[in-house]
Amino acid sequence: MERWLQEFIHYLAVERGLAQNTLASYRIDLSQYLSHLKKQGVTAIDQANRNHVLTHLYKLQKSGKAPATISRHLAALKHFYRFLLADGVVTEDPTVNLESPKLGQRLPQVLTTAEVEALLSQPQLADPAGLRDKAMLELIYATGIRVSEMVTLDIEHVELDMGYIRCFGKGSKERIIPLGAVAAHYVREYLARSRVKLTKGKTEHRALFVNAQGKRLTRQGFWKILKKYAREANINKHITPHTLRHSFATHLLENGADLRSVQEMLGHADISTTQIYTHLTKIRLREVYTNAHPRA
Repeated sequence: MERWLQEFIHYLAVERGLAQNTLASYRIDLSQYLSHLKKQGVTAIDQANRNHVLTHLYKLQKSGKAPATISRHLAALKHFYRFLLADGVVTEDPTVNLESPKLGQRLPQVLTTAEVEALLSQPQLADPAGLRDKAMLELIYATGIRVSEMVTLDIEHVELDMGYIRCFGKGSKERIIPLGAVAAHYVREYLARSRVKLTKGKTEHRALFVNAQGKRLTRQGFWKILKKYAREANINKHITPHTLRHSFATHLLENGADLRSVQEMLGHADISTTQIYTHLTKIRLREVYTNAHPRA
């Protein structure tokens, strides 16, 4: 059964061009399912039936997994079985007509503009690492890119004079995103004063943002940096690297940006994904109205 999982992952990587993070999620979810089958005495993938799928999903539910997690597992199984059916490995798809659990609409956590200002003012610019951190925070808030996209940026992907970056998102799709003057200024300062110190003068590394060892900064490295500055800024919200992306989109819409432009900058394939931010702006408008209107 592992063989078919490997072939499926290879198909997703080569023919669908999915990102490494997405491939890893598929691999983990489907490995759990195959482990479940083995415990049920199933030795070949074509022996599994609808009941095996249902008991697997039920066990996930009993273990306290969130509806969103169960939906993700089911989506992975549906894609897997479609692949197996197309290749003639199985003759029936046991996931047909299985529906995902109802999901409540979960609105993403965002920062207020005051909280963003507090966060961005924390790095110490006299320190090479601090100047790098300032440049990263300004860039990610100015462009709304994913942290995985930011850490894969090379120097040539940033055009400071023209004010844009070239970003490679999910499925290696390229998009051009405007870069504001403030973010461009701090990235320029970082390149001139800080990066050469972090890389010890080595020029073979093309990574835009590097760590104290002069190597490309990782997602985990940025997350630690972000949490440190959030604590120092006394922000009590649960902050992840995606929080700045959510804040970017919400603040744009609050200030009159159109949904299609925000969709393009975020790199969303479907505008329905971007529409979640319109709900956030409506909530914000309601709060403003309640606090400001004398008869609210």
